[in-house]
Amino acid sequence: MINLDLAGKRAFITGSSSGIGYAIAKRMAQGGAAVVVHGRTEEHVVKACARLSREVAGSEICGQVADLTDAAAVGRLIEAVPKVDILVNNAGSTPSVPFFEMTDEQWQRYSDTYILGAVRLARHYLAKMIQQGWGRILFSAGTTCSFTPGDSSVAQKMTAWITCKSAVLGLARGLAEIAAGTAVTVNAFIPGPSPSEEALISHGVLKSGKTFPDFEKEFIAGPGMSSVLRRFLRHDEIASFVVFLASEQSSGITGAALRVDGGIIRSIL
Repeated sequence: MINLDLAGKRAFITGSSSGIGYAIAKRMAQGGAAVVVHGRTEEHVVKACARLSREVAGSEICGQVADLTDAAAVGRLIEAVPKVDILVNNAGSTPSVPFFEMTDEQWQRYSDTYILGAVRLARHYLAKMIQQGWGRILFSAGTTCSFTPGDSSVAQKMTAWITCKSAVLGLARGLAEIAAGTAVTVNAFIPGPSPSEEALISHGVLKSGKTFPDFEKEFIAGPGMSSVLRRFLRHDEIASFVVFLASEQSSGITGAALRVDGGIIRSIL
């Protein structure tokens, strides 16, 4: 019998004030977990916490604001939330800057966000989880970059993403080895494309008057795409998979890179 009850667990999801991160936070709260919502601005975190409290009545929610590229800010965050049972490293936007135009400063910031920020949190929380005898650490990776760089035009604009997300897979596997023989598991989840209509509008993608269904169809049929679902993933579909990996039911899975990609990666492994 599948039991995704997370009652008594505290879950910390980075980058959870919107998008996939928020969907994960919501599903964790629905599962009974106390949830720590994180973002880079107080305004977004406050709004997300208020929304989550409305959507999941009776849930235990708190918010934390921190720039994960700032070691001092991460230190304060850890001091405010010294112990969690579930850590989901999800923070970071998708960089789309041509390789020859990216500066050292931009490379450093992406590396600090995706890799060093996650390392700082995992270094603290993994040790605590091993001490307490149970825990889950999950890393968000990306299909286009971690496994299939796509065509040259995609790779040219997303080299930083490809590099950082590939490193995340190595980090997840390494931490799983460190936690070997314990009830702490570490995995990476690899979501397929899942933009919301609201996000596309806010970023100006649909400003030409193109409808969301038309954009979705065009995108899925584009270079490097081979979705079996033939549509975008919904945020809640990804979140449901992450909640399973955070539950007791996933106790036999660790050191893995697991896909919830709609079949974009055409591989039997």
